[in-house]
Parts: sequence; structure tokens; C-alpha cells
Amino acid sequence: MLTAIVSDIHSNLAALEAVLRDAEEQKADRVVCLGDVIGYGPQPLQCVDIARKQFEFTILGNHEEAVLYGAVGFNPKAKAAVDWTRDQFHLETEDEEDRNARWQFLGDMPISVEGEDGSGVQFVHGSPRDPTREYVFPTDVLNPEKIYGIFEHVERVAFNGHTHAPGVMTESGLFKLPQDGDNEYVLEDEKVIINVGSTGQPRDGNNKSSYALFDGERVIFRRVAYDIDKTIELMSKIDRLPEYLALRLKEGR
Repeated sequence: MLTAIVSDIHSNLAALEAVLRDAEEQKADRVVCLGDVIGYGPQPLQCVDIARKQFEFTILGNHEEAVLYGAVGFNPKAKAAVDWTRDQFHLETEDEEDRNARWQFLGDMPISVEGEDGSGVQFVHGSPRDPTREYVFPTDVLNPEKIYGIFEHVERVAFNGHTHAPGVMTESGLFKLPQDGDNEYVLEDEKVIINVGSTGQPRDGNNKSSYALFDGERVIFRRVAYDIDKTIELMSKIDRLPEYLALRLKEGR
């Protein structure tokens, strides 16, 4: 089975639709999401509707958690987007059944999902140790104590997002960029954490949408161009979304 793994869509419908088209062209059998369907971007309801209707599962991200329970520890720009997003879920102009279904979808999101029995695969948003909030940054290779603690919670391979930067973290403390392996990584004996990057707000200097394909042994990192200007234009019409959140999409930062 070929699984398309997306993460950190962040209400960017144009990016999500481009990635789903690419996943279909690559013959993906299913799509799963590692959280943060919402936040930052201009079209949260449309993205949530796609996720709840089309994805096999969607993990709870910190932005879903913030919309549900409050934006604790968020910077002012991110909090402004969370507060605006929450208000969209309350709009009276929306069909009541859809409105209730969206809230139910957010409330039912698991904090982690295990793969098939014996596969040793797990899916989280942040890290296996703290599924929703902990970041696993490339620079954490300089913090062996943190790496050791996180890998105590990894059986074989954990897929995550949250940092918006794709790559492979090994138990031995190496971080491998996708391009280091020609955008492919084959699982070996060593435990790894594989970040699939961000579909809707990449931060690795590449403004193309990021996601990954996984067949059980091999990971393929994919980058997909989308209509960034369309998303920026939509965001520019929403006064409550800080301009910075739109402009950063161009730079992929």
C-alpha cells in the first residue's frame, strides 16, 4: 500500500489541492495527515472538509488543539490566526450539520496513530514523546540527551511534521535532508523519525508544498508547486490575518 503523508496544511487550500493531485498521479492508495490542517491560512473550513471526508485519519496538531482549548504559548501572529480560525467554525452562515461535523472532527482527532501490527510505524504531529507540542528540529543533533529521550518512544519509524522542515532524524543523532538521498530514504535497522515537511507553509527555504509517500520500506519526499499568489491574495483580504503570514509563503520561511 502506498500512503501519502501530509502535514501542516494550515488552511492553504491551493497547496492542499495541488498535493492531492500529485498524490493521485503517483498512485497513492490513501492519504493520512499529521495535523495542523488549520491555522495561519485563509480557508480553514474547506481544508477541514477535505480532511474529514477524504483522509484515512488526521492527527491532532497544536493548531487544532489551540482552536479547541485556547492558544497557549503561541506568538501574537499565530494567536491572531487561531482566534480568527475559531470564529470561522462558529459562522452562522454555515450549514448547522456541517458546522457540528467540523467541531466533532476536531474533537475526535487522535494524538497518535500506530501502523499495522508488527510494522513499528507510528504517526504523530510533534514528537513520539510529546505528540502534539514537542518539536524535533534538525539542530537537535546537538542535543543528544533530547534525541535519546525521544527515541525511547520510537519502535522503528515515526512520521511527524510540526517544524515545517522535511528530513530524517536518526537515532545516532544525524539529520539527513531529503536531497542528501535524492529525495528517497529506505528504512534500515536504525530507528528514525521522518519529517514530511509542510503542505501549506514550508519553512526550509523552498516554497513548494511538501509531503511524502511511504510504501512500508521506502519514503519518497515530494515537492509540488502551487498558486502561492492565490493564497496570498485571499489572505490580504482578511484584516485579522497578519500580513507576515502571507508574505512568508513566497520565501518558504
